Amino acid sequence: MSLAQKQAADGTVQLTTVRERHWKTPIVLAVATALLALLFVTVPRDGTSTFRLTAESATFALPNVALPTALTSWLMVAVLVVLTAGAFLRVYSYQKPPMWLIVVFGVIAVFAFLVWAAAGGLVPVTSLLFGAVSLSVPLVFGALGGVIGERAGVVNVAIEGQLLLGAFSAALLSSITGNPFVGLLGAMLGGVLVASVLAAFAIKYLVEQVIVGVVLNVLVTGLTGFLYGALLAPNEAQLNRPVRFDPIAIPVLSDIPIIGPVLFNQTFIGYLMFVTVGVVAWGLYRTRWGLRLRAVGEHPQAADTMGIKVNATRFWNVLLAGAVAGAGGAYFTLVSVPQFGKDMTAGLGFIALAAVIFGRWDPIRATLAALLFGFATNMQNLLSILKTPIPGEFMLMLPYVVTLLAVAGFAGQIRAPAADGKPYIKS
Repeated sequence: MSLAQKQAADGTVQLTTVRERHWKTPIVLAVATALLALLFVTVPRDGTSTFRLTAESATFALPNVALPTALTSWLMVAVLVVLTAGAFLRVYSYQKPPMWLIVVFGVIAVFAFLVWAAAGGLVPVTSLLFGAVSLSVPLVFGALGGVIGERAGVVNVAIEGQLLLGAFSAALLSSITGNPFVGLLGAMLGGVLVASVLAAFAIKYLVEQVIVGVVLNVLVTGLTGFLYGALLAPNEAQLNRPVRFDPIAIPVLSDIPIIGPVLFNQTFIGYLMFVTVGVVAWGLYRTRWGLRLRAVGEHPQAADTMGIKVNATRFWNVLLAGAVAGAGGAYFTLVSVPQFGKDMTAGLGFIALAAVIFGRWDPIRATLAALLFGFATNMQNLLSILKTPIPGEFMLMLPYVVTLLAVAGFAGQIRAPAADGKPYIKS
C-alpha cells in the first residue's frame, strides 16, 4: 500500500490509501514451475529414484526410500502449480505471499528435480546436506562481513580479497607454527588488513567505495599469486603444509538421523560459524552496538546529532567485517584443501555479496541465502555423479545461475540501508 494526495473541493489536501499489487514473486514461481515441467517433458526419465537417509554405519540407521521417478516428479509439479496459484491469489487480494509458501515451494522444487535426476541412481541425503553446509562456511562468513559493513554504510565489494588473503595467511601461519588456531587468527588479521585499506579510502579519503573494493580484489589476487610463486611454491614443505582442523563429533547429537552428522560433526570453524551467526544476529538488533551500527548506516546525520562519531563507528565496524570475512578464508586452507593455491576462492566473495543482497542485509536471511548457494554448489557435484543428461558445463554454471535467479527474482523488493555507499562529511 502507498499514500497518495488528493485535493478536495475546498482546497484542502487529503491523504488516501492506494493499494498496489506486486506480481514479481508469483511470476517467478510460475516461471520456475514452467521450466521444471518443460525439463520433465523434453527429457523424460523413468525408473526408480532411491534416497539414502543415513549412512549404513550410523547408530540409528533408517531404511532407503525408493520412489517411482516419473510419477513422483509430476506429482511434485502439481503441488508447485497449487502453490503458485495460491501466491497469485494472495497478490490479487492485495496481500504478500507468506514466506512459508516460498520456502515450501523451493524445497519441493529441489526435491522434484532430485527425483528426476536420480532415476536409476542413489541420492545420499546426509552427504548432500553435509557437503552443502561445509561448502557454505566461507559464504556465510563472507555474507556476515558484508552485512556488518553495509549496515554501517560502507559497500564491501572486497569480500573476495578478504577471503583470499585470509586463506593465504592461514596457510602460511599454520604451516610455520603447526597450530591451526594461529592460522585462523592470521586469516582474521588478513581480512582486517584488506578492510583497513577499504575503510581508509572510502571513509577518510571519500573514494568511490565500489571502485576501491574492485581494485582491492585485483590487488590481493595479484599479491597472493606473486607470493605463492615466489615464497610458498619453492618452500612448500615448510610454508604451505598447514595443520588442518579435524571434525569434532558431539556425542549423542551427532548420531541423530540426517541432521546429526550435518550439524554436530563439524570442524571448529564450522561450529564457529554457527556461533558467529547467532552473535551477529543478536547483537545487531538487541545491543547498543547494533543500534549505533544501524544508525550510522541509515541516518548518519541523526546519529551525529545524538553524539555518535559516525566515521569512527564506520571505520571500526568495517574492520570487524573484515575479520569475520577473513575467518571464512581460513576454511579453504585449514579445512577444505591442505595447502594454498592461486585464486582458490574462485569468485565466492561475489556470491557472498549476492547473499547479502538476497538476504536483505539481515544476518539470518543472508546465512540462509549462503546455504542455498552452497547447496547448489554441492548439488552440481552430485548431478555429475548421477550422470544426468544435463551438459557438464551447465553443472559448473549452476551455483552462479542460482545466484542470478535469486537476485533478479527477489532483490527488486528490498531496500539497502539508506546511507549505504554514501560517505559522511560532517557539516
